[in-house]
Amino acid sequence: MAELEAGGRTAVVVQVDGVAVGVVGVADRVRADAGATVAALTALTGAAPALLTGDNPRAAARLGEVGIRDVRAGLLPQDKVAFVRERQQAGRRMLVVGDGVNDAPAPAAAHTGVAMGRAGSDLALESADAVIVRDELTAVPAAVALSRRARRLVVQNLVIAAVFISGLVVWDRAGTLPLPLGVLGHEGSTVLVGLNGLRMLREAAWTQAVRAGTGHV
Repeated sequence: MAELEAGGRTAVVVQVDGVAVGVVGVADRVRADAGATVAALTALTGAAPALLTGDNPRAAARLGEVGIRDVRAGLLPQDKVAFVRERQQAGRRMLVVGDGVNDAPAPAAAHTGVAMGRAGSDLALESADAVIVRDELTAVPAAVALSRRARRLVVQNLVIAAVFISGLVVWDRAGTLPLPLGVLGHEGSTVLVGLNGLRMLREAAWTQAVRAGTGHV
């Protein structure tokens, strides 16, 4: 077991009737897009991601090759929640991505929890605020970029509606606003807000979010 763990593997002991008969070494496979995802999240959020895992420290240290420097290993589910709350108390807004049963409490405690849908456990999917259906890590920064664009769109719509309504109110208070123009102005602002919101349904919106998430704008 010590030899396997020293080599960066997680040791699993196989028992038969309470007697140890073998040891299996399990190693995580680093995805090809992991490094790009870590770099993109760092660029988007201004802070490097941290890795919270229940694996042994040597196995977790192997993931430093993708750019993660803050690695917390040997954690139980409550330890992950404690880490998230500690950062929140320090004024950070936490985004937690997970897919396992042990990961479920941490996304639930974070400001935003994201679950990887294809490989995620049912508990992780239920506790997350958002589910990434695609089995691609780069979809995580893309979803962050898309959500920020959606937020900007909501602010734009609020400004459009406020400008139209304020203009109609001022016009009516300063003089006489004809009813047809009042209706046209009110309904016109609603149409503009709707058309502006429909931009998020275009395929180009996701493409631009992917480019922003990967740093290729």
